[in-house]
Amino acid sequence: MVPPRAEITPGFRHLEAEGGLASPISSPPNKQPAAAALRGAAMGTPTRHLPRGAGGTAVGSGGTQGCPYRAAGRRLGAAGGILQEGVESSRRQLLIEAFVSAGRVDNITMVMGLHPQYLSSFWKTQYLLLRMDGPLPYHKRHYIAIMAAARHQCSYLVGLHMGEFLQVGGNPAWLQGLHCAPQKLRNLNEINKLLAHRPWLITKEHIEALLKTGEHSWSLAELVQALVLLTHYHSLASFVFGCGINPEAEQDGGHGGRPPSPHGDSSPASEDSMGCSGGKDALQEVEALMERMKLLQESQQEEEGVTQEEMATRFELEKTESLLVAPSDLADHSLQSSVLCFVEDPEFGYKDFTRRGEQAPPTFRAQDYTWEDHGYSLINRLYPDVGQLLDEKFQVVYNLTYNTIAMHCGVDTSMLRRAIWNYVHCVFGIRYDDYDYGEVNQLLERSLKIYIKTVACYPEKTTKRMYAQFWRHFKHSEKVHINLLLLEARMQAALLYALRAVTRYMT
Repeated sequence: MVPPRAEITPGFRHLEAEGGLASPISSPPNKQPAAAALRGAAMGTPTRHLPRGAGGTAVGSGGTQGCPYRAAGRRLGAAGGILQEGVESSRRQLLIEAFVSAGRVDNITMVMGLHPQYLSSFWKTQYLLLRMDGPLPYHKRHYIAIMAAARHQCSYLVGLHMGEFLQVGGNPAWLQGLHCAPQKLRNLNEINKLLAHRPWLITKEHIEALLKTGEHSWSLAELVQALVLLTHYHSLASFVFGCGINPEAEQDGGHGGRPPSPHGDSSPASEDSMGCSGGKDALQEVEALMERMKLLQESQQEEEGVTQEEMATRFELEKTESLLVAPSDLADHSLQSSVLCFVEDPEFGYKDFTRRGEQAPPTFRAQDYTWEDHGYSLINRLYPDVGQLLDEKFQVVYNLTYNTIAMHCGVDTSMLRRAIWNYVHCVFGIRYDDYDYGEVNQLLERSLKIYIKTVACYPEKTTKRMYAQFWRHFKHSEKVHINLLLLEARMQAALLYALRAVTRYMT
């Protein structure tokens, strides 16, 4: 796992100390009308997976080594009402600020609001990408978002940014399709396609082609901003499909909303009409996972260490086994014309990094090109400030913890989050020399692997059944936490490939 650049204190005090995300307006907002509007918004169903009104208890699987608030977290976990009140207060403040800033609270915000600390970091990053000074004009930023979302058939994001594109003065003719956009934007199509589906194929030649195309050439700063936007929206599409985000009330299309479930942040197992035996099985799965985590922690303390050769062998084994992890009930999404018009070569998609009988590309050794030592500094040099915000966002989601797992409190599950993060990087061909990939097989059940790979690699094929089949006794907010990990792990993986190509072009 990529070590964080600096310790981020998990829990809620960090967010409260900052006062949440600063509102982009200078004068204090009138909270009362916004609060009233939010009460109305909360009555909707932002996702087909979560129950109506879910989010009262934001809990997450987690735990951080050396967490100074761990003891306090256990006490808060025991006094669930206190924990819920603190999270709700932070969440309410963030949603009010969203309403004041944009005049609305979209469904992505409602679902991410289950984890206020992450939502604050996400907003700051997205606000900088779309609304602050940068190399690209505002309308082109939204058009790039449309191009990225369309690669994954995400009509929700495409629709949102078509509206934003027009609001900032974009030419309506461009929305007829990619063929109507300027050649400079159309030239992004190839790297958009590769970043979305097979980022390991990106080379310095792709970068050179964009920077040296005469009157349609990109500057290096423009291209870096475009790369960040593309990876941001590819990954956000994963979150939309992974959580089953419904369209806004005023949006057409979407992903087929279902009737809302009962109130609360209960587990899918308790909502579905599972028989008595099904409920017991789900409960046993939680206990089995807890036992495996305990045994792994004990074995790590006892064993003298695994050789680098054994580490590499276990990675190759996990990478090969990932070929066997394929969705059994792929969703059949027919491309809407409003999305298809922004896609060239729609048949191009994710292809397993390692395939039998084929020459695999070289494994990306994370130590050779790290986010901390290479990607972070390159972005900050060419696109100031965004590197720091991306770094914070990666850290926040990796360290996010409430010291709970299903019905258990005071749990350190850092190894579980690390296994999820590293499995995402594994299916994209990235290996950490200092990580024992045997942990992945021991901690991630097959149904969870199927879900992770689907959401990360071909999110448009995610189904509600996949969401319901893994971790059946976990709360919805814990599953949203998993999707936040997938979002950020996927984004970092794609960025590493893209930025490595930029670095090779520059040297």
